[in-house]
Amino acid sequence: MQEIKDDYYDGERPLYGIHDTKLINTTFGKGESPLKETANLDLNGVLFTWKYPLWYSDHIKVTDTIFEEMSRSGIWYTNDIEITNSTIQAPKEFRRCDGITLDNVHFSDAEETMWNCKNIKIHKVYANGDYLGMNSENIYVDHLDLVGNYVFDGAKNVEVHNSRLVSKDAFWNCENVTIYDSKISGEYLAWNTKNITFVN
Repeated sequence: MQEIKDDYYDGERPLYGIHDTKLINTTFGKGESPLKETANLDLNGVLFTWKYPLWYSDHIKVTDTIFEEMSRSGIWYTNDIEITNSTIQAPKEFRRCDGITLDNVHFSDAEETMWNCKNIKIHKVYANGDYLGMNSENIYVDHLDLVGNYVFDGAKNVEVHNSRLVSKDAFWNCENVTIYDSKISGEYLAWNTKNITFVN
């Protein structure tokens, strides 16, 4: 695996199509799609400042990384991505992705995030924003602290543990939801939802 360290890139698609690469303490300035159609990347201490950083990518590991506000619509059509100990300031992250693992991630603006995705694992995630997880499926959640309305609208096969959701109209239009040891504060819970179970 090649290594890129302490570097800076800007302009359109500067590292388009790279694979089997470790990026350490690297900054991506202005310029769309810096890592489009990439595979087998290990990102550590990376800073994304502009739009669409990871589209059509596969097998991506992200640690101690910041997605700034303008890196919106950042991770679309991407499969097998793991993000740990990172901060995401941009909305509309994750669309039509398969295989998302989030561990100790903070979303300062999670509006319209994680739509039409599947096979998601969430652990120690803090998020602020409406419409998280819309129309997604096969979701396992442990310690999600969310302030945002309409969470998991239209989702299927959702299991939630030890979470706190301040969310108006949560779990609408869902199928197969089980919620354990959690608190939900809002109104009009689970309209048009089939098979929802609350434990403790």
